[in-house]
Amino acid sequence: MTLVSTARSRGATPQDPAVAPGDAAAARAVAAPGRLRGQLALTAAVLGVALLAVVSLFVGASDLSPVRAITGQLTEVELQTLAVSRVPRTVSILLAGSAMAIVGLVMQLLVRNKFVEPSTAGTTESAGLGVLVVTLLVPTMPLVGKMVVAAVFALAGTMLFLTILRRIPLRSVVVVPLVGLMLSGVVSAVSTFIAYRADLLHTLSSWMTGDFSGVVRGRYEMLWLVALGALVAYLAANRFTVAGLGQEFTTNLGLNYRHVMALGLSVVAVVSAVVVVVVGGLPFLGLVVPNIVSLAMGDYLRRSLPWVAVLGAAFVLVCDIIGRVVIAPAEVPIGIVVGVVGAAVFLYLLLRRPTGGR
Repeated sequence: MTLVSTARSRGATPQDPAVAPGDAAAARAVAAPGRLRGQLALTAAVLGVALLAVVSLFVGASDLSPVRAITGQLTEVELQTLAVSRVPRTVSILLAGSAMAIVGLVMQLLVRNKFVEPSTAGTTESAGLGVLVVTLLVPTMPLVGKMVVAAVFALAGTMLFLTILRRIPLRSVVVVPLVGLMLSGVVSAVSTFIAYRADLLHTLSSWMTGDFSGVVRGRYEMLWLVALGALVAYLAANRFTVAGLGQEFTTNLGLNYRHVMALGLSVVAVVSAVVVVVVGGLPFLGLVVPNIVSLAMGDYLRRSLPWVAVLGAAFVLVCDIIGRVVIAPAEVPIGIVVGVVGAAVFLYLLLRRPTGGR
């Protein structure tokens, strides 16, 4: 028995000795067109994201013409703008959007609730509190050090959330995110009080509101760490899927439930901390995209993960382009656009599901 076949609970596989060779061949023949359609659809989605990324390169306060770029007629200043600002910004959007969507899905599996993600479980707010604390105590600490402290605070906040959940006797599908939102509010209130006393309210606001306008070459490279986190999530996808079925089930399959949970929560904490330190918070992103993918593809992590990554990047790209054009030449911070759209979808998902569901 393999972890994949057990977690997916799809019955016998073609390799199962109980399945006749003829039946196995027939099953593969039936499944092949579906797999091909899925691969073609994913390829089309990737190409769509690539097109959005190209559009993102030429949207902004500085007027850059795609035609002049193709024909090689850009001035030295325009080439500098493209290389120093536009390309790093677009790469950052792709990395942050896909990674935050992925960790949202991982967190939902581990907590076993569809309405949980870093911004509804106190993880993002705890990372912001960590950045605030290190700024007050060690203001000269480099960006990498701030990221490490933020990751530790994010992990601690997530563990506190899980500890509170274990003490709640009745956990409905609605109670869990409400507990997370209340914890987020408490952590945010503590951060606001400390920032107010230290005259850092504006600084705290800039950290917690996602904004890619300040992303330039030399300041975004740490975001490549979230790509590593996404890779770890993909490699451990089967284990996370099994862990989402419960501790007893996971133990019966020979996995160490605590180790799998620790790995998953560490990935969530590190990715959340890096995104907060570099670009700020992106609320509800890790909730909206995984739920949309789950409605179409189910909860098998390894199969849905590429779609979550692609749609997460597309979602943030679209929100960023909207923020840049709605009041051009000024721009609306992407955290506000993502928050408004994400909150609306969150309420819709919350109201459409039966309260007795997962």
